Amino acid sequence: MQEMTRREWLRMMGAAGLFPFFSNFLQSDEPTSDLSASIHIPIDPNNPAIVFDQSKCVYCGACRRVCRRMMSVDGFYDFKKTGNQPICIHCGQCSTVCEGEAIVMRPEWQAVKAAKAAGKTVVVSLSPAVRVAVSEAFGQPAGTFCEGEVIAALRALGADYVLDVSFGADLTIIEEAKELVERLKHQSAPLPQFTSCCPAWVEFCETYFPHYLPNVSIAKSPIAMQGVVVKTFFAKQKGLDPKNIFNVALTPCSAKKFEIRRPEFEVEGMRGMDAIVTVRELADWIRAEKVDYENLSPSSYDSLLGEASSAGIIFGNTGGVAEAILRTAYYFYNGTNPPNEFLQFSAVRGLLGTETQRPGGLKCATAVFSETCSIKVLVVQGCAHAREVLEQLQAGTIEADLIEVMACEGGCVGGAGLPRAKTIPYLTRAMRQARIEALYARGDAAPLHLAHENPIAKQFYAQTIGEMEMRKGAPLLQTSYASRAADLGE
Repeated sequence: MQEMTRREWLRMMGAAGLFPFFSNFLQSDEPTSDLSASIHIPIDPNNPAIVFDQSKCVYCGACRRVCRRMMSVDGFYDFKKTGNQPICIHCGQCSTVCEGEAIVMRPEWQAVKAAKAAGKTVVVSLSPAVRVAVSEAFGQPAGTFCEGEVIAALRALGADYVLDVSFGADLTIIEEAKELVERLKHQSAPLPQFTSCCPAWVEFCETYFPHYLPNVSIAKSPIAMQGVVVKTFFAKQKGLDPKNIFNVALTPCSAKKFEIRRPEFEVEGMRGMDAIVTVRELADWIRAEKVDYENLSPSSYDSLLGEASSAGIIFGNTGGVAEAILRTAYYFYNGTNPPNEFLQFSAVRGLLGTETQRPGGLKCATAVFSETCSIKVLVVQGCAHAREVLEQLQAGTIEADLIEVMACEGGCVGGAGLPRAKTIPYLTRAMRQARIEALYARGDAAPLHLAHENPIAKQFYAQTIGEMEMRKGAPLLQTSYASRAADLGE
């Protein structure tokens, strides 16, 4: 069937109330008198990440399948116990598979435009995965590197400064690496240490496995760190009033829309990031403003926060976070930089699991720090796999020192805010793999590979926090999390 014919047929069948006869085909595991609830996931009207338009729903059930099978959220709580309040980790994968585009990102680009019109200084920072995906929205193949074109587009849309979130990633790497070494050497907190850069995963842990929150790194995510740094260090260096900065992150991730609104991330009552714009939203914005994206001359980042290491760049890939942390943790543990094998830690790269050799499978590796210290590393894609790993940890059937968790398959390169293909499947593994390879190619070619050697990061620590190596708290860069188990009504 043609795509539109299929949509029309599905909509017609749903409107006619005939779907109970096709419940097996549509993914409806539980009997219910509410037809819509048995087919699409419930979405709170106040959800900060996504919005749902019932009139566009084609009753395909794809949203429910991905929420259940990739994220293990739908079907893992009792709707009656929550008082009919949906549980959502804001990953947005439901919008990626939605056939009728009834579920979309909650747009924020209009708020950026309004801030510019009001005289605000608009600062936009690019997440790593963005630079290998934006051009897909304009007909280019997946994995096309387009950093310069994206920067030029943002300038055409009115951005006063364009910066690189990879700088924030370098700071996250430094903080997580120091923390890992503290846990290894001084038992300052329990092992394994879980990464904290993925907000959907963190919310999943808060909701379903809150007893593991002490294991989650206290380091803020790259975007959260970037937001704070822009309104403190960057503002001071550039002579800007932080209160007049409208800080924006261009990301692949809808869950960041939730994360930036966390009160835990505020500093002196001020949010670091004011808006999140996903790549799909950026494409809409570019078209709305009639910017000729295909003919833009590439531009460059502004100075100060436009430099980052390859470690920060590969943060957008599954395995990239763990690899980056290991490079700098080796330095903090031994006092010397790691050997070359840490600069292309192939055991954690790519979509395939090292044990199952299946896409999205668990990746396992061992990093040798010294004759007496070997780090067991696990890399997890998808919260459904995270649930399995956490249950094995509880049962004592699996061990690890560092566990990277990304809610989306492939990591940020599989984020819901990135472009979709025009036909089903809207996000293929080939698309994810092309983005992964492009990001690693860019990282491997970078002149700087170690986050702790980033000269601007050194300057930031020296002027704002203290020496990078000090065992000292950094409130600007650290946070805490609390249980959301009560949301389940249990």
